[in-house]
Amino acid sequence: MTQSIDYGAIAAPLILAVAAGLVLLLDAFLPSTARTRATLGLVALAGVLAALAVLVAQAASGARPRTFCVDRLSCSFVVDGLTLIFGGVVLAAAVVVVLLSWAQLAERTIPPGEWYFLLLCTLTGAVTLPASRDLIMLVVALELVSLPVFALAGLKRYDPRGSEAALKLFLVSVISTAVMLFGVSLLYGLTGSVHLDRIAAGLSGAAGAAGEVPAGVLTVAVVLVLAGFAFKVAAVPFHFWAADVYQGAPVPVAALLSVISKAAGFAGLIVLLTLALPGRAAVWTPVVAVLAALTMTVGNLLALRQRHAVRLLAWSSVAQSGYILAPLGVAGRSAASASIAYLAIYAAMNMGAFAVVMLAGRAGARGELDDYRGLAFRAPVPALALAFFLLCLAGLPPGLAGLFAKVVVFREIVQGGAGWLAVVMAVNTVIGLYYYIAWTARLFTPSPLAEPGGRPARPLVVTAAIGVALVISLAFSVAPQLVLSAVG
Repeated sequence: MTQSIDYGAIAAPLILAVAAGLVLLLDAFLPSTARTRATLGLVALAGVLAALAVLVAQAASGARPRTFCVDRLSCSFVVDGLTLIFGGVVLAAAVVVVLLSWAQLAERTIPPGEWYFLLLCTLTGAVTLPASRDLIMLVVALELVSLPVFALAGLKRYDPRGSEAALKLFLVSVISTAVMLFGVSLLYGLTGSVHLDRIAAGLSGAAGAAGEVPAGVLTVAVVLVLAGFAFKVAAVPFHFWAADVYQGAPVPVAALLSVISKAAGFAGLIVLLTLALPGRAAVWTPVVAVLAALTMTVGNLLALRQRHAVRLLAWSSVAQSGYILAPLGVAGRSAASASIAYLAIYAAMNMGAFAVVMLAGRAGARGELDDYRGLAFRAPVPALALAFFLLCLAGLPPGLAGLFAKVVVFREIVQGGAGWLAVVMAVNTVIGLYYYIAWTARLFTPSPLAEPGGRPARPLVVTAAIGVALVISLAFSVAPQLVLSAVG
């Protein structure tokens, strides 16, 4: 059978893939100069913006193209609302990551061609994954997101911490992939199909035929698939790698892991649960609810003990994964919408926090929280921006974006009847207030000691990255309906 290809449907990932190839070719034939590094950064940024423009055009047109189809219903690549929202979140975050990468590569310790090539490959997988509608494409897209990242983590020359981070991330990726593939193979064996709609139909049809699908095997398959995705999003008990990898990797890679990689993991999880396993929600909702409760609790408790900025953001990111997972633990009609809304809002404020951390780190500081003491007096604009991002993450005014996100998730949990999970989330929200407010207070507390790094330099690209994240976070704080109506 010959399948036709709708190039309009795959335009966004195709643009990113072409940009990745172009970056590699330019790096091979252009001399290694500052102008070449700038050219490669411009090509990468242009590719991201062009792919984002394609998604915006597809959303505006209302068309929902699909391709790689075996019949009118079963297709491997589908552009729908889920695809457009996740793609928009990923590419908006990618703009910030590319700008941060521009400043990182100015240190000349990382080969720019390989860096931008691997980054664009990761983005290609992240945009493809929410559009994937069969198990094979899901796994391939998820690995396309994962594999380049551990290379990015260890790409900095003569950096033992980066090498350690890359090794840990590689081992986690291999283990999670093996676990998930085992679960995927069981799903295929139970239903005889790789397309998600056919898997859902097969399991639904088998529900009325006693003994046709072994309940134990199906439960094992679901648990293994959940465990594989839990590795990707750093959910407890598969969270142990997060802090060391975030701290050891360059800041742009840490930002990528905290938002883009996490968004891709949640996209795959939501697609699989809502499209392939909706009829078996009774099997996976209790597991997801327990994972969410453990993840937000462990993440917040470990964040309380941190004295390093990036490690605190790492454990905060783990806790935020618990909040994003929570609505999926009740399987309500709008559970996926609540998770996506929280993820979109979280992405903007977290990317902004990482951008300010990178800016402060360029002043020569060690990255400890005490190094931020008195930052408002040395660099008031970045300090105010960081304070706003931290208040957003805490869900306190004027950072209303985070408050709206938590209210949406909390309302979904309560309406879903998971009162115990709502209590756990409320307690964890209070715990999170402590370390966010403590860090914010340091910014405005005069330091009695000599300033360790002095006034941080403000390269234009990092300032632009902070500005992009700040504008989006402010927009979500003033008009949360921008994201809530899109996912509703």
